[in-house]
Amino acid sequence: MKGINLGLIGFGNVGSGVVRILRDRRVFLAEKSGLQINIKKICDKDFSVKRGVNVDKSLLARSAQEVIDDPQIDIVVELIGGVHPAKDYISASLKKGKDIVTANKALLAQEGRSLFAEAALRGKNIYFEASVGAGIPIIKALREGLIANRFNSIFGILNGTSNYILSSMSSNNCDFQSALKEAQKKGFAEKDPTLDIEGIDSAHKLILLTYLCFGKFVKMEDIFIEGISQISLSDVIYAKELGLEIKLLAIAKKEGKELEVRVHPTLIPEDNLLASVNGVFNAIHVTSDLAGDLLFYGPGAGQMSAASAVVSDIVDLAQDIKAGLFRPAMSIIEDKSVQRLSSIEEFRSRYYIRFMALDKPGVLAKISGILAKYGISIASVTQKERHKAHIVPIVMIVHESNEKYLRHALMQIDRLDVIKEKPVAIRIEEI
Repeated sequence: MKGINLGLIGFGNVGSGVVRILRDRRVFLAEKSGLQINIKKICDKDFSVKRGVNVDKSLLARSAQEVIDDPQIDIVVELIGGVHPAKDYISASLKKGKDIVTANKALLAQEGRSLFAEAALRGKNIYFEASVGAGIPIIKALREGLIANRFNSIFGILNGTSNYILSSMSSNNCDFQSALKEAQKKGFAEKDPTLDIEGIDSAHKLILLTYLCFGKFVKMEDIFIEGISQISLSDVIYAKELGLEIKLLAIAKKEGKELEVRVHPTLIPEDNLLASVNGVFNAIHVTSDLAGDLLFYGPGAGQMSAASAVVSDIVDLAQDIKAGLFRPAMSIIEDKSVQRLSSIEEFRSRYYIRFMALDKPGVLAKISGILAKYGISIASVTQKERHKAHIVPIVMIVHESNEKYLRHALMQIDRLDVIKEKPVAIRIEEI
């Protein structure tokens, strides 16, 4: 049985999970794949931390260069995260004739175009299934299973931390800070959760999905990104009364010749499948021309879920190496019908809007008058019970409106002396 050797750079949570799978299921994987996969070297900057898995000390390397330079290593698995030095390690490994497996969405979102080009030039591959949705096989499905399809849209719940927080707010009637603290206590949120709660992690993943579906490698600055840190419990409750749930969605949608790429809190009908995706789970809804609507669902993070995806990539590459094949993993065809990326100001949607206003006659007339001035039509309006001294919440749903005009209207309304808090507007999607 042919042996394939791999070197691991990064022996943290996911890396130790990969080692555990390859060790504990060595015979199982060999029987299924016809391959003997051998761990040749493991590199990490600190081996003093307990990993819960024992390895032969002869495999341990302090320097990534030991892995890169080893001529017996066929595949380099990069699991350190971040852009640098991860990019340098991958580039150097490609130059040494090694294939790559990574879970590094931030790196690929920022430097993927150049790394994929370098890999193709050298007849090597970069596989990255674990970079989006952990163990959910969305990359393989888009790249292989749906290869005959053209895509219309992607709607993804791509960040487990944000989804856990919003789910807790909805089910436990707790505010954002309380839900965040609970997520941190349970290990679902980092000490610094900025990348997760501000939508940056979701945007990294959306870049990769957009490239796979539309052949467009968008930049971070091309994506409208809005996080969930300003979502209040009041809005979660009012939305539920309207039959809506708030989710942080990553969206890529083709409208004629334009492509929308955005990440933001979104209201969706409670009977939509995405509305029932709770906790740390992820889900990706894809609309294609041949296969139709598809939903991919599962844990979006976790040691063994992510490690499972990494091992899947390792086996795929190992089988190609054994057969002497080169199958370009990123032979992506650009969707020529998409001619430009639209800006958020051009976006049109229905909106949920909440105003905190003085409880006095004529307030609603002033608000509706300004909305009408900008061509914004009200579908429904509800005045809630008074919260504090003569201040009441006014909740509106408006018909499809232009984002730019809505923002101008809200700025003007915010300047009214009867408005006591900045108005809140959340986009509504019919998926």
